[in-house]
Amino acid sequence: MNKIETRAASPDAAVIVVGGGPVGMGLAIELGQRGIRCIVVERYAQPQPIPKGQNLTQRTLEHFHFWGAEQQLRAARTIPPEYGIGGLTAYGTLLGPYSYDWLQRDLVRPYYYTANERLPQYATEAVLRARAAELPSVETLYGWDAESVQQDDAGVTVTVRERKGEGRRVLRAAYAVGCDGARSTVREQAAIPQTRTDHDRVMVLLVFRSRQLHELLQRYPGKSYYNVLQPQLQGYWKFLGRVDLGNTWFFHAPVPAGTTADNFDFKAFLHEAVGAEFEVEFEHIGFWDLRFAIADRYRAGRLFIAGDAAHSHPPYGGYGVNSGLEDARNLGWKLAATLQGWGGEALLDSYDAERRPVFVSTIDDFIARSIAEDRAFLESHDPARDRAGFEAAWQARAEGAVGEVHAFEPNYEGSPVVSPGKGACSAKGSHRFEARAGHHLAPAVLAGGANVYEALGSGFTLLALGADESGVQAFVEAAARLEMPLTVVQAPAQDEAQRYAARWVLVRPDQFVAWASDDAGVTPEAARRVLSLARGRH
Repeated sequence: MNKIETRAASPDAAVIVVGGGPVGMGLAIELGQRGIRCIVVERYAQPQPIPKGQNLTQRTLEHFHFWGAEQQLRAARTIPPEYGIGGLTAYGTLLGPYSYDWLQRDLVRPYYYTANERLPQYATEAVLRARAAELPSVETLYGWDAESVQQDDAGVTVTVRERKGEGRRVLRAAYAVGCDGARSTVREQAAIPQTRTDHDRVMVLLVFRSRQLHELLQRYPGKSYYNVLQPQLQGYWKFLGRVDLGNTWFFHAPVPAGTTADNFDFKAFLHEAVGAEFEVEFEHIGFWDLRFAIADRYRAGRLFIAGDAAHSHPPYGGYGVNSGLEDARNLGWKLAATLQGWGGEALLDSYDAERRPVFVSTIDDFIARSIAEDRAFLESHDPARDRAGFEAAWQARAEGAVGEVHAFEPNYEGSPVVSPGKGACSAKGSHRFEARAGHHLAPAVLAGGANVYEALGSGFTLLALGADESGVQAFVEAAARLEMPLTVVQAPAQDEAQRYAARWVLVRPDQFVAWASDDAGVTPEAARRVLSLARGRH
């Protein structure tokens, strides 16, 4: 008979996180470092050895920096740093005559405090689990499933069951967050509907070993992932990537409907994509449906969803895990602010208002657009028919790949907690050093040699760059009255700090700019108004 442990009177935690993949663990660390008690319920006792979610952006490494796990993550990488982690797009086959550099994230490195990284998701999860274990405010239940999630006016109740045992617990908290994947229990029980766009494509995921493939691809030093365009795919990709250097690989590609692990020649399929034969030892053959899905809202009362529970898309361009980790940063400090008493309901509502439009834009402006543009290119250009025309168009694509990296700049220009909240929240923007409301703060070396990122506080930070002392005092007093955590960084407006083009920059706990101004002075009323809007309580 199952044992049920019930705790009804006092809460077990402030937040219950259902799902302990990268997003759930990142959220737990964000909360735990802020002193918020949370419980992570994760069905798997150990990270699952499927090498997905490998490309981590510079922005994501900023998260790991502030979570105290950046160096541990870099130490866990499976490809030596000196080799490189670049990408490549090829036409026809990988060994054919046409290829160009793809997804060159190094181009936007100056706009972030940290460099990007690449490693399998299970290695990332192991680093996050180790960091969470260091935080006394984080409790983890590995090997447990969430059976039911309910909410009332006072909080949430989550019933969990041990997967390989008889234990059951009824957990109580103020909030719960579903980070439990595309088939989210939290989303379903919160009755949050999804909008899905099905591309009617069955995709295969192969994980295999091949030393010969490494030798074949030595012509592309420093490349770790490879995208193959073929006319018959109609814009969909064959996508190959390294898991480590020289031995283990993964491969995504569309396959005919009805394909199984036993009725298809996957070795020949790989040989055709590469353009040569090589030995293959399969470790995993799995299938998934190519579709886009986004929840119609990310909040239902005291229940929230994040990561794949809120949005999912094909693994094109490495947007998925990075988007989910940004969800965790965005929601984590807002939940902490509300639980600590200085954040308001409008701040919690801004999670949906900021993150959901960014994902819609990621689909429309980057992933779906890329599929459509690839299809149009393949329909219009063929080197066998018009070599000169094909090569000119191919060169134009190579130049366009540079623009895509610069254009992917998620921002919250239309946020209700950003001043001025004009425009719209979007994944499409431009990388600039200027401090702009709703945009990520670019790094800058201040007078004295320290980077501004070394001076940011865990709450809000006011950069006063050659600013009026009375204005600084107005912000300090307003923050004290509003009980908001505020770090003040005063520095002369010189050297790299001049790039912000502002005397005043209010930086949020997630390193986005809440407000920027070049006004000479700030009145007490103006300071109170700016801070009140930023905390979601007027």
